[in-house]
Amino acid sequence: MIMDIHSHRYYSRCGRDNPRQTIQAAIDGGIEIFGISDHNYGIADRKKEYFELLTALQKEYSEKIKIVRGIELCTVENLWLRDEEDISYFDYCLVEHIDRPESSVGLDIFRYALRCGSKTGIAHTDLIAFAKTLGKDPTDFLKAFAEHDIFWEINVNYDSIHGYHEHEYVKRLVESKEEQDIVRNSGITVSVGFDGHRVEDYVPERVIKMCHFLESQKIPMVVF
Repeated sequence: MIMDIHSHRYYSRCGRDNPRQTIQAAIDGGIEIFGISDHNYGIADRKKEYFELLTALQKEYSEKIKIVRGIELCTVENLWLRDEEDISYFDYCLVEHIDRPESSVGLDIFRYALRCGSKTGIAHTDLIAFAKTLGKDPTDFLKAFAEHDIFWEINVNYDSIHGYHEHEYVKRLVESKEEQDIVRNSGITVSVGFDGHRVEDYVPERVIKMCHFLESQKIPMVVF
């Protein structure tokens, strides 16, 4: 299964492209499941409009690629989801930066996932390092996420918006048999996302390589 479920379009303040441009790039690149996940604060009060667009695109491209309808939730900088905002109708949400001290979610993530009401994943977070910081056993820590049906994103981003920065936790996972064992033994499922913001920066080969690596290591990916 080749998935990329983290991408941004013009609905995000940091995005720019028309969704059809990036969907076509994903098709051309060999992606099988493609998720569009614009930021909650970029979509703001246009969530229904955004979701209806994704639903229309899902139907339009159904014979070429599976589109899943997502939203990325900021938990820092006063940009978090308001209590009255409903996102339960999305296929999934990505909750970012729960390991930061200023996160509005942090260890309340299990309650927060229930509040979201949709399939929930953790983005931009080194869960294994977070567990060690808290003095917790990493396998048990990740197992709690698995028991709450929360998946973990393996972010393979490498683009101009992020200064061609690679996530250290992703590089470490690829290199460390110990961390691969932790993920496998915990039972947590993972997703892969490029976190693209500019179609000209998109490198689907990075996504494909990671999906193949996870499959080779028998690390289960989330199912949509």
